[in-house]
Formats: sequence, structure tokens, C-alpha cells
Amino acid sequence: MSIAFCYPGQGVQQVGMAEDFVKSDSRYAAMINEASEAADVDMNKLLFEPNEDINITEFTQPALVTACCIITDALLNAGIKPDVTAGLSLGEYCSLYVAGALSFKDAVALTRLRGRLMSNAVPAGEGTMAAVIGLDAETIEGVTSKIEGVWPANFNCPGQIVITGKKEAVHEAMTKLGEAGAKKVVELKVSGPFHSPLLKGAGDELGKKLESVEFGDLKIPYFANANASKITDKTQIKDLLMAQVSSPVRWEQTLYELEKMGVDTIIEVGPGKTIAGFVRKTVPSIKVIGVASPEDIEKLLGNLG
Repeated sequence: MSIAFCYPGQGVQQVGMAEDFVKSDSRYAAMINEASEAADVDMNKLLFEPNEDINITEFTQPALVTACCIITDALLNAGIKPDVTAGLSLGEYCSLYVAGALSFKDAVALTRLRGRLMSNAVPAGEGTMAAVIGLDAETIEGVTSKIEGVWPANFNCPGQIVITGKKEAVHEAMTKLGEAGAKKVVELKVSGPFHSPLLKGAGDELGKKLESVEFGDLKIPYFANANASKITDKTQIKDLLMAQVSSPVRWEQTLYELEKMGVDTIIEVGPGKTIAGFVRKTVPSIKVIGVASPEDIEKLLGNLG
């Protein structure tokens, strides 16, 4: 069996994620305190009490990373280890954590900064994103290349691609993609044109902070969003994380690479079933098991045993 730990991106966050782990083990409660310090936010309140902040990008990012890293540690402590890892956008930071390249504290602190930089990169209301269902990448790229200010942002799975950019340009592309035969084009509720060249400045700013981060040697390979390549050399990480902010997320290509590597089981670490949905439409031969609670780990141990 070849196992990949895969991590979701922003959008799956929910109040209460990882709470059962924290209540049942003092090690995970200590991680919450560490995360509060790293992100300069009360992570107990953010994760476990009803609040609106959890859906604000600069808080969503460290909150989701905290929850996913706690669940990762619970998996590792149960003796379940990955052979390779990948994360969708924000999830790449969790991948770097499980691979040994980023400390927990750095992963949380960096994603708080990343969230803030991404939110502030473009004035509110000037950028947007839209999901395009039922068209191939070639057709979408053909349409967007003729409209200034819009680009593909996420290659999620066959027939589902997200576009990003300036609001007017995205709206124009939505109309043209509908005319080109898209089954559905839906504007997303996002606070900015993420994964577009408009965020290059945010990536550069993040790069300044990354200069002072000490990356550990990779214990297992991880797949980078920016180029869907298997990374084993820690010297590449900084540039890839900088590029990731303003580059398309090549998730569909990453799943094909995992399949080529011989991965037969993906453990989706964290809330939601986003990864499972993309895997089913891209590489259906790979089994996906979601882990978001201690019960999920018990069940997984039963299946693996």
C-alpha cells in the first residue's frame, strides 16, 4: 500500500474542527496554545466558539492549518505514516509540515501572514473568481487569453477549473465561457482574485518573510501546486511558495502524478470532502479515506489492520 496525505484548501473550515482531539489529549491542547502565540490570535476562540472571523482569510488560513496539523499528529501518533504528500493551495503548508520541512509554529505564522497579504493585495471589490464546469482547460485558456485581466486559477479536476482576475474581466470571461459551452459558470464568494498575477506583490512580500524561515530536510516528497512536481530538495521550497500565491494551482496534474507514483490510498486530512470529490473525477482507482475525528482514525486503523 502506498499512502499520500492530502490536505484541503480554504473553504472547508468550520467551527469545532479538531476539537475532539484537543479535548482528548493534552498534546493537542498544547498545540492550540502554540498556534495562538504563532498567529497572535486566540486559537481556542477561533476554532471552538461560534464566530465570523473563521471565514475571514487571514484567520481562516492559520485556523485550518492548525486543525489539519493536529489531525496529522494524531495520525502519526497512531502509526499511520504517508509515503508522499500534497495540499491544495493553503494545504501545501500542511504538506510541508508532515514532510518535515516546516515547523508547526512556522506553518501557522506564515499562513496568518499569507492570508493578510492575499487579502490586502487588491482593493476590496476589484477582483473575483469563478468556477467553470464542463469545459476543458484548452478551451478555457483560449477564452481567457483573449481577455486582459483574467487567468485560470485552479485546475481542480477534469471539467472543473476556476478562473481569477479583475471583476469586469472575469464577468466578461464568464459570459464568453457560457457561449463556448460551459455547463455552468458560477462566481465564487471570495475576497480577492487569488492565484492570479495580481497577487505577485503579495508573493514577493511573503518571500521576504520566508528568507528567515529555516526549512528542514524533506523526510518524504511533497508535490508543489505551482508546477505539480515532486519536490525532494528543500532549497526549492521558498521560490515555490512565493510563486504559489500568484500561480494556478495544478491539482488535477498533481493527482495524475500521485497515480503514476503508485499511490493507491489518499488520506484526506481535515474537514470536508473536497479532495475526495476531485480524486473521484480524476483518478478514480485511488481510494480516499477522510480523517477529521478520532473515530475516523479508529475506523482507518481497522481498515488498514
